[in-house]
Amino acid sequence: MNVDVIAVGRLRDKALLALWQDYSKRITWPLALHEIEAKKPAEEERKILDRLDPRAHIFVLDERGKSLASRDFAKKLEDLSADGAPRIQFVIGGADGLPENIRKKAHFLLSFGAQTWPHMLARVMLAEQVYRAQQILAGHPYHRD
Repeated sequence: MNVDVIAVGRLRDKALLALWQDYSKRITWPLALHEIEAKKPAEEERKILDRLDPRAHIFVLDERGKSLASRDFAKKLEDLSADGAPRIQFVIGGADGLPENIRKKAHFLLSFGAQTWPHMLARVMLAEQVYRAQQILAGHPYHRD
């Protein structure tokens, strides 16, 4: 199962970049980060849409989405893999969020809770949760209930 993260902005903060790199190295599933930079919202939207794979299961991170416990998130990924999903794509907007057109493309709106998180931190949190899901599915003791 291939995993893509399509994220608005370039991660320049060295501490957050180090965390992203650490988790991305731990993830054994093929993982790709696609950073979207644009000067105008319409250009940003077009670049995101160009990256979306019509065969992929698309998760859009959105504060109005559904929050999942880590085991439920892992189960969702496991079910998608069992159903033959060739690719999973996660879309993370910038500071102003994502346009409705992108949100409508989602198969699942995923929230990291009711609080608002900086979009650069959200990609690190996502990488950790993908790694955690992988470990849960492998029966590894990394996750503790």
